Amino acid sequence: MKKARYIFCGLALLAMVARAQEKKIRKADTKFTNYSYASAIRSYEGLVADGYTEEEIFKNLGNANYYNANYDEASNWYAQLFQLGITDIDPEYMYRYAQTLKSLEKYDASDVWMNKFKTARSNDQRALAFGNNEDYLERIEANSGRYELKNLGLNSKVSDFAPSFYGNDLVFSTARDSGLISKNIHRWNDGAFLNLYRATGDDQGNFTALDKLDRKLNKKTHESSTAFTKDGKTMYFTRNNSDNGKFSRDGEGVSRLKIYRADLIDEEWGNIVELPFNDDSYSVAHPTLNKDGTKLYFASDMPGTAGESDIFSVEINKDGTFGAPQNLGPQINTEARETFPFVTGSDILYFSSDGHPGLGGLDVFGTDLKDDSGKVINVGRPLNGEEDDFSYIVNEETRTGFFASNRDGGQGNDDIYGFVEREPLDFSCHTDITGVVRDGKTGALLAKASITIYDRENNIVTTSETDANGTFAAKGDCTDGRYKVVASKTDYDEGDKMFTSVNAKDATGIEVVLNKTVNSAPIGTDLAKYLNIEPIYFDFDKYFIREDAKIGIDKVLAYLREFPNVKVQVRSHTDSRANDAYNMQLSSNRAKSTANYLIAQGIPESRISFEGFGETQLTNECSNGVPCTKAQHQMNRRSEFIVVE
Repeated sequence: MKKARYIFCGLALLAMVARAQEKKIRKADTKFTNYSYASAIRSYEGLVADGYTEEEIFKNLGNANYYNANYDEASNWYAQLFQLGITDIDPEYMYRYAQTLKSLEKYDASDVWMNKFKTARSNDQRALAFGNNEDYLERIEANSGRYELKNLGLNSKVSDFAPSFYGNDLVFSTARDSGLISKNIHRWNDGAFLNLYRATGDDQGNFTALDKLDRKLNKKTHESSTAFTKDGKTMYFTRNNSDNGKFSRDGEGVSRLKIYRADLIDEEWGNIVELPFNDDSYSVAHPTLNKDGTKLYFASDMPGTAGESDIFSVEINKDGTFGAPQNLGPQINTEARETFPFVTGSDILYFSSDGHPGLGGLDVFGTDLKDDSGKVINVGRPLNGEEDDFSYIVNEETRTGFFASNRDGGQGNDDIYGFVEREPLDFSCHTDITGVVRDGKTGALLAKASITIYDRENNIVTTSETDANGTFAAKGDCTDGRYKVVASKTDYDEGDKMFTSVNAKDATGIEVVLNKTVNSAPIGTDLAKYLNIEPIYFDFDKYFIREDAKIGIDKVLAYLREFPNVKVQVRSHTDSRANDAYNMQLSSNRAKSTANYLIAQGIPESRISFEGFGETQLTNECSNGVPCTKAQHQMNRRSEFIVVE
């Protein structure tokens, strides 16, 4: 009885422990679901320390760190997730794991996981971009070295980012504020809430004073990402959804981001209103204006978004009203994050993305809005690195600008860096493509061969022709740098060659090989001789197909597949040994065996006939009674393939 009581008490204790553990997991899950990522990370790490190795824990630990840009930690948890050996994990985790490996500069390992992701989601824009840019590191390197970076004295030990031009001044978002740091902690990352500051600048680009913008703009919410009209009298900025200056949350407990507009009245910002396409159910953020202020660009996850956030544009009418937001489309937006747009005076759109091929985290990309091709270019090192690089702005006249990054060497989580652009991105196309066309058998250079060059979408880029020396020269249009050269010439089969031109660099030394066209053989032709194959021989007194004979028959088979209207008669023969009647039957068996081999390989029976000729058509003098060697007799034990139609 005492033993039973001990067992009961032990089971009760185990149940209590299990309930306590389940409670810990539910508590951690609730924090994660409510976007309290910093707290959720601590809770999940405690569970792992207690021995938990569940799929959801590793997923959420990876994601919570990923969303907080802790890519090294995220990589560790994603790695442990895949070590569980689960076969049906969402491919999105493959993509995020690949991204975190880039942040650790493990590019080869990242490519392995990107190829797995491409296999799992072949139609995903990120998979397509990777497949079309497997040389992306070379392409990034070709654009690198164009920037000279400098640290700025205006950064703090917390997060500073989202700079925008305001005359010579710089307006930016920051978490600095001693009052807010102690009282209002953002549950996403345990950081203080963001406010807008203005750094006063001079003509030399130095900042001499730093002031917080007035309280009408900075409420008890996040404020960030400003854009100003040319006259400086209207501001667009990002703020959390709020009610009387305090957070307003949706049904999921999330305070979405919205864009607001403010007017400068008597040197003070007022008349603050939210834009009409905001909504409590999705975020609209990070505004920027085109040169004449007629179009607003922004990031959003509104309906119609391909990924976590896309870049949109909206027309600003003369009366101050707005058109309908337009998604910029799949050439710019992917299934990941496209955010922080900035449009220059020449309509170059810069934005940050972790969906296009980059170096890790968010990278800065550029695209010419005037070019319908939508070519997207990574701006390269040192501006881009293995961490998050974002909120890029540039003055095209002075070729100076600013961006934010959480890279090592800064003062806080995110720091603002200044830069001088030594040379701008080159969106023009000036690719010279040169090569030769050769005969596939002789290697001779072929003159007067027609050349057609296609881009990766199979659109014709240009045409040309080889000269007397068999060489050609053409101009490419730089579409993604990927091309196909197709060459053709009378009496030759068409040939092609794929190649990549990295960042519009010249492509030289391309060689296209053409093979002579194989025409259908005329009626009465023995295909064995026509195709120049070894004779189809049989062993003495046998009619099975020898292994060495299959090599030649397979060439006949390939020919019949290439010319599906051709019909052949298999004609088989024997040597002179044995009597005539026996040899006639043996040759019929050999012909039937050969025909059956072709039919078994998929050639319709209607195209194959057969006949045995015994010893009536010897190829040498080895008739009855004539002494001959085994090799001489072998020459008569054969099958022929005569074209009959």
